[in-house]
Amino acid sequence: MPKPVLLHLGDDVQWNRDLYNKLQERFNIMRSYSMNREDFKNALSHNRFGDFAAIYRPFWNTGGEMGAWDEEFISLLPRSCKIYASAGAGFDWVDTQRLARRGIIYCNSAPACTESVADTAIWLILNAFRNFTWSSSAARSLDPGKFREAHQDIAATTHNPNGFSLGIIGLGKIGYRIAQKAHVAFEMKIIYNDVNRLPESVEKGVSAQYYENLDDMLADSDCVLLATPFVGEKVMNAERFAKMKRGSRFVNIARGKLVDEVSLLAALKSGHLAFAGLDVHYDEPNVNPDLARLPQVELLSHTAGASLESHMGFEKIGLQNILSFFDTGKAITPVNLQWLSQPKL
Repeated sequence: MPKPVLLHLGDDVQWNRDLYNKLQERFNIMRSYSMNREDFKNALSHNRFGDFAAIYRPFWNTGGEMGAWDEEFISLLPRSCKIYASAGAGFDWVDTQRLARRGIIYCNSAPACTESVADTAIWLILNAFRNFTWSSSAARSLDPGKFREAHQDIAATTHNPNGFSLGIIGLGKIGYRIAQKAHVAFEMKIIYNDVNRLPESVEKGVSAQYYENLDDMLADSDCVLLATPFVGEKVMNAERFAKMKRGSRFVNIARGKLVDEVSLLAALKSGHLAFAGLDVHYDEPNVNPDLARLPQVELLSHTAGASLESHMGFEKIGLQNILSFFDTGKAITPVNLQWLSQPKL
């Protein structure tokens, strides 16, 4: 039997050469390297990559030049394609439901960046309570007056996070790791809302309290952390921000499109929220200029999961997903199995 074809998007594998050699033994590998959207669409239309059975994208910053994976692309995939294994935790750029209805399993590589994202979240949470942003910007201004102001006045507006409640929206693998760090290091009270409640034995690991109703959790949280995947609609809007405690804090390490930034800005300006820490933004790479001007806001460039360890893991987990699927029929980190039972298109 001839080897199945695998389409490799983007750059060469850098760290997991032994695993990639196994892939080369099992598949005929076709490469797209870096292609713009029209060129890639044309290549798919003309079956330039053959009837490939799998797609592999090892890094989030390469192989994605063609843009969103929507109906325009998915309708052109060959019927032979069974799995798409890609780097990164988020998948808001790909219609995973549409892939499933074509019989294609989509796999992310979220476990690889869990530690990096959790560390960033902890830094943003700590910053939300202590407002290191104010202190840092005052020092960097080289203005003695601003330095003295921060030195003298910051204590009256900040708190240690110990004993405060951290409300987590989405207690998945990343959310749970953040909860572990916050609970152990800061002795924070962990409360959470999710589509499904975790087993009691898992909750006990961080002394977590489950809230079936999100609004109730928001009302009891001193800091709200958004850690849920984007599923097509905003989670935090004006109504939800109004449910939060006056003087509470908000941190987002999930996806920018989960948040109505106009409502967030209004809540910060009114003093209803004391601080916001954002790794992600609604219109990336464009940052909301009004949020950027506020001293009670910390902004990052979507780098929570950016570490060498994360990149090495993305590459590895993608390879493992494909090898596992063709060896056992099961992928390691699928995210769209709930839709695979629907009729194929």
